[in-house]
Amino acid sequence: MGGPRYFVLAALLDGRRHGYAIIKQVEDLSGGQVRLAAGTLYALLDRLAADGHVESDGAEVVNGRARRYYVLTERGSAALRQEAVRMAAAARVVTERVTLPGLGQDAGAETA
Repeated sequence: MGGPRYFVLAALLDGRRHGYAIIKQVEDLSGGQVRLAAGTLYALLDRLAADGHVESDGAEVVNGRARRYYVLTERGSAALRQEAVRMAAAARVVTERVTLPGLGQDAGAETA
């Protein structure tokens, strides 16, 4: 699962959001590392919907602009959890072997 896909699903963990709110939440959750243009977001949401990971949850007009809302499905939530577990396991491969700032002692250091 790529970064944008992961963060879009994560942005929907707290509930229903419209496109612009998803874009802002993705940017916040990723620390500014993932920035989505509207066209990119809606193409990704279409793919996520086709995979059963999100579904449309209505639309409304606010200040003359249409807002489409999306929610995370059970299947999407499960896929997100599975990816989080996979990423945590992959991170442990490194964090348990090397000293990085803030991670403590070097478990993989050899002494001479």
